[in-house]
Amino acid sequence: MKVGFIGLGNVGGKLSGSLLRNGIDLTVHDLNPELVAEFVAQGAKAADGPAHLMRDCDVVITCLPSPAASDAVMQEMLPEVSAGKIWMEMSTTDEAEVKRLGNMVIERGGAAVDCPVSGGCHRAATGNISIFAGCDRETFERILPFLTTMGRRVLHTGDLGSASVLKVLTNYLATANLITCAEALVTAKAAGMDLGTTYEAIKISSGTSFVHETESQVILNGSRDISFTMDLVKKDIGLFQEVADRAGVPLEINPVMIGIVEDGIARYGDRELSPNIIKRLEDATGMTIQAPGFPPEMLDDEPEEPGYEVIPQNRQNIS
Repeated sequence: MKVGFIGLGNVGGKLSGSLLRNGIDLTVHDLNPELVAEFVAQGAKAADGPAHLMRDCDVVITCLPSPAASDAVMQEMLPEVSAGKIWMEMSTTDEAEVKRLGNMVIERGGAAVDCPVSGGCHRAATGNISIFAGCDRETFERILPFLTTMGRRVLHTGDLGSASVLKVLTNYLATANLITCAEALVTAKAAGMDLGTTYEAIKISSGTSFVHETESQVILNGSRDISFTMDLVKKDIGLFQEVADRAGVPLEINPVMIGIVEDGIARYGDRELSPNIIKRLEDATGMTIQAPGFPPEMLDDEPEEPGYEVIPQNRQNIS
């Protein structure tokens, strides 16, 4: 099967790199011609645009920065959708929007999947990231070889749109972890604690988390670099708020976090690295939260391995 990939940015470039590295027949497109040229130099083909990709490929994957970008790309691809074509949306997007676009594909005889990733850019680079996939079971089994090439752990979440709900839910939790880690580290220093010891204490305790074990390290290094920015955090927790609002859930913590992130954007800019949300507290206290011995960026030290489907223990039947 021929695969087309649209969006070669921080995440998309790494996911598509895993496909290319593992011998998939890959054609790519991005608004940045330099990124496309890098992939062509490694053996990929270049497309003239989204319509070309949908016309010539069996599967087209999109990994784009916003629902609006996905919509614009879909409008170009849609005339070329026909029976047997598959659209895989790997962007972090809105459940309602991915259903809207996906149903357009399904009405023309194609199949649609929302399959966002989770686990950090460093794991996307090695093919060890986790992937959620929302679609019918038949489509899931058709695309599983591609999913297990790009990711280590693959979870079939249910119908189209279900993966996007779970993705924004997990990003909400990651944001909550980041903000509380920032508060904990600043409070530890203000209380006279050694920050290296503080990091280890949290890591070996009930207070640890994936975010602490990754993002706290680049916070303490001072680079604050996880290849993720405050505008993307705002988008993600905003999407989570929309899910809750539609479901009638009166959230209490997320609205506060939205205000914190908006304040960070107002102070430091929407493209500021997201771990620098800690700068709000550094500025308020006059302290710098850094410690020696921590890495400037996260690298995945696990070897690349074939992916596999994760089967929940208590799962009910999924169509």
